[in-house]
Amino acid sequence: MKRREYKIAVIPGDGTGPEVIAEALKVMKAASGKFGFKYTEEIFDYGGERYIKTGKTIDDKELENLKKFSAILLGAIGHPDVKPGILEQGILLKTRFGLDQYINLRPVRLYDSRFCPLRDKKPQDVDFVVVRENSEGLYKGMGEFQKKGTKDEVAIQISYNTRKGVERCLRYAFEFTRKRGRRKKLTLCGKTNVLTYAWDLWQRTFDELKKEYADITTDYAHVDATTMWFVKNPEWFDVIVTDNMFGDIITDLGAMIQGGMGIAAGGNINPNGVSMFEPIGGSAPKYTGKHVINPLAAICAAGMMLDTLGEAAAAKAIEDSVIKVSTTDLKSLAAGKMGYSTEEVGDLVARNI
Repeated sequence: MKRREYKIAVIPGDGTGPEVIAEALKVMKAASGKFGFKYTEEIFDYGGERYIKTGKTIDDKELENLKKFSAILLGAIGHPDVKPGILEQGILLKTRFGLDQYINLRPVRLYDSRFCPLRDKKPQDVDFVVVRENSEGLYKGMGEFQKKGTKDEVAIQISYNTRKGVERCLRYAFEFTRKRGRRKKLTLCGKTNVLTYAWDLWQRTFDELKKEYADITTDYAHVDATTMWFVKNPEWFDVIVTDNMFGDIITDLGAMIQGGMGIAAGGNINPNGVSMFEPIGGSAPKYTGKHVINPLAAICAAGMMLDTLGEAAAAKAIEDSVIKVSTTDLKSLAAGKMGYSTEEVGDLVARNI
């Protein structure tokens, strides 16, 4: 019998990160009591405040230490007093790359029609998942300046894609589509008509792999068309697979049609290692300490983490509780407009598990 004990690394991070993580941990505690799993948590101070004091982001030894944990729960990274890019590259990207979290998994599910900005769309219309390649592409950080600072300056940013990296992402997406079992449809989202090197590789690999998955319906959509259909006909989608940059862009649009950043959670997945789960809305520093930030995205991230660890019943109970609280208690999903404080929303979810 599986030993249901887990070690969770907790990185509360910056801004409102600690506030929402506190509520996620509150809900996890309630779920563990109901479903019989055990866990220990260890808090790490990686983030803007530590960087300001010490100049450190996250070093190789600290990254290696994270491999000892069952999973990582992250609040948010981003500090108004730290130049953009330093923390994101030094902590977020370094962790994703260093722990080989090559899948970014983003469920896009509408819980309540009141919170959808699209006219006449119901929860059954907005229910899809984006599988984003998370370790290559433009975010690999490869490129150079030529003649920097002159009128003839050239900036070169390279989209680095390997057959191995593309194939493992696509294979994960096919397997996930099969396991999800909703419509068993996988859409490749790219730009084959213009980005003729990277997306030729993606398309060829996709076409080869789909022969192994005869039970999966497949199609293709350009990324610009995808954004259009997200708004016009989101019900067309089941699972979407795409590269790092396109995935980053379309998942923010996905968050808006599911009700906003306050409900959007994501996972950085290494199927054979340590994965990291987070609300995708960022640190929202203007709301820090005001007790008005929506914790549901962080709570959903904790649910995703439990599901990945094999605690499917607990994860479903958390999501069901979030749905109940969203549909029966909250006036809005926006910060300061929920009708409850951050802590009160966490209490409601914990109570309804």
